[in-house]
Amino acid sequence: MPPEHSGPVLIAEGLTKRYGRRPALTDCDLRIPQGRVIGLVGPNGAGKSTLLQLACGLIAPTSGKLRVLGSRPAADGAHLAKVGYVAQDTPVYPALTVADHLRMGVRLNPAWDPALANRRIAQLGLNPRQQAGRLSGGQRAQLALTIAAAKRPELLILDEPAAALDPLARSGFLRHLMEFVTELGASAVLSSHLLADVERVCDYLIVLSDSRVQVAGDVRDLLSTHHRLIAPRDVLDRPPAGIEVIRIEHTDRHSSAIVRTDGALPGPPWTVTGDLRLEELVLAYLTRAADGPTVSATAMAGEVLR
Repeated sequence: MPPEHSGPVLIAEGLTKRYGRRPALTDCDLRIPQGRVIGLVGPNGAGKSTLLQLACGLIAPTSGKLRVLGSRPAADGAHLAKVGYVAQDTPVYPALTVADHLRMGVRLNPAWDPALANRRIAQLGLNPRQQAGRLSGGQRAQLALTIAAAKRPELLILDEPAAALDPLARSGFLRHLMEFVTELGASAVLSSHLLADVERVCDYLIVLSDSRVQVAGDVRDLLSTHHRLIAPRDVLDRPPAGIEVIRIEHTDRHSSAIVRTDGALPGPPWTVTGDLRLEELVLAYLTRAADGPTVSATAMAGEVLR
């Protein structure tokens, strides 16, 4: 069944959330297209969880506008049913069995798909009589994902659900996530510290740092409009129109930079040094947000890619 909502899955205009004087999200403008798997990356405290909690209606914005699937988040029961949410630490109820979780899903969700839920539980090899608290971390994550997907939502929101899993369990979780997205025809937002996971499953990227959106867009478009350049020292300090320097480093004789271009790159003295990797693009924006020269790329990589 195709999604009911045909426009962008999320529109934010000047979206801001503060806790007292501390900004958690500042002047966020986003327009996320439908039918995408969106990767949300950034260091701790960047505002990722805040943005996802706002999108789910768990918290209210301080100012600005937010529409999810065309409506105010959690506007009513019908809207709640359109969004599946897996919070950090993949919460399940330890004392309840797997079967108890599925029965609860039936009672709480009008569009609950028991065939989907039971089929996935069987595929995962979960014992319906097993208490959730006795499952492994990977099994709990898969149970939480199954519950979210069996609502048959139009949008799946996942807040670092696989960060604590070992590589094998994380790989299985991501595989099942993509199967659900395909089966449901849903969009998904995946927040993660693990850029390798984002590269594997996401086709749209949002980079958050210091409570602000640093860059957002289709992954292919971002990679095609960003380049790694080398030029004689100081040439890149005065780039021509249409070229934005995102990050720059200097040696005695040369400068190297990550730049964003509006069109074709100019000729010499610029030298393009190969295709840019997504990791380099993300770290360039995070380093710039952290006032580049004072924060090493290695330190930022530890935050984002740990």
